[in-house]
Amino acid sequence: MIQNPKDTNLNILGHQIALGESKTINFNIAKLYTSTKVEIPIVVERAKEDGPVILITGGIHGDEINGVEIVRQLIHRKINHPAKGTIICVPLLNVFGFLSMSREFPDGRDLNRVFPGSDKGSLASRFAHQFTTEVLPAVDICLDFHTGGASRFNAPQIRVAPNYPDALKLAQVFKAPFTVFSKNIPKSYRNTCTKAGKQILLFEGGKSQSINTTIVKEGVDGTVRILSHFGMLSPKVEIPEQINNNITISSSKWIRAKYSGLFHNEISCGSFVRKGDPIATITDPYGKMNHIIKASNNGYIINTNESPIVYQGDAIFHISTSHE
Repeated sequence: MIQNPKDTNLNILGHQIALGESKTINFNIAKLYTSTKVEIPIVVERAKEDGPVILITGGIHGDEINGVEIVRQLIHRKINHPAKGTIICVPLLNVFGFLSMSREFPDGRDLNRVFPGSDKGSLASRFAHQFTTEVLPAVDICLDFHTGGASRFNAPQIRVAPNYPDALKLAQVFKAPFTVFSKNIPKSYRNTCTKAGKQILLFEGGKSQSINTTIVKEGVDGTVRILSHFGMLSPKVEIPEQINNNITISSSKWIRAKYSGLFHNEISCGSFVRKGDPIATITDPYGKMNHIIKASNNGYIINTNESPIVYQGDAIFHISTSHE
């Protein structure tokens, strides 16, 4: 972070945070139609020694609870107290969606598709603009935690855009079971961070409206490794052992349902399958149809549809087509 060497204060939303200071800033984003204020707590912990500024966010989609729980645990376990530098935690970016258990803002927009936003736009766009202009400039590195949506369960994975070697190196430090190449989506938070010159890792794991202890552990452990890598980890926090190999997936595709019916998944998310292996069946309610779904190729299953009912054309498995 480039700053005046004589001024070590961090400026966020008009608040000055000095070295060694802890502060929770209430980000006043809007009012409900009942005139009730809606505020998002931003938890800032600064060490006495200056260093990198890491921003950790969850809940950009309000129904993605695993991400919220990961950031909550970082705060509760005091992992966010750095040995040097600054850690900023925002457990819940989309409080509106959290209250209604939906992905969207009240204006019906996906917050993760309106960045960097506009001060004259929709409610979601105005929030994105304020966050981009008043929080993001103070940051060097971003960790953003997500889950699968629409009943789809993601294996724990870090997504990085191709042709960004620094992001790939950082993903290898995080050491999620999978690192997946995924292009930046226009108007996404990740794309905005990248354009602003911020390193960003996007973590995906589990599914919406649920908490999965294994997924949460992967997110917390990966964050600890990142903090250790930058010399920011408190000596009171133990560095977790990496159990799984980190598989890098450079290309992947969706297997889609050829029939509508009851969906019976027969494979665990994260498993390696070989071409022709039976991985699921689709049946009708009357016992007449029993369609076997087979793996289209050798690869890792990194997303599974956990809906009991699927329609023809629904995405049911995400499988790697090139990995190492």
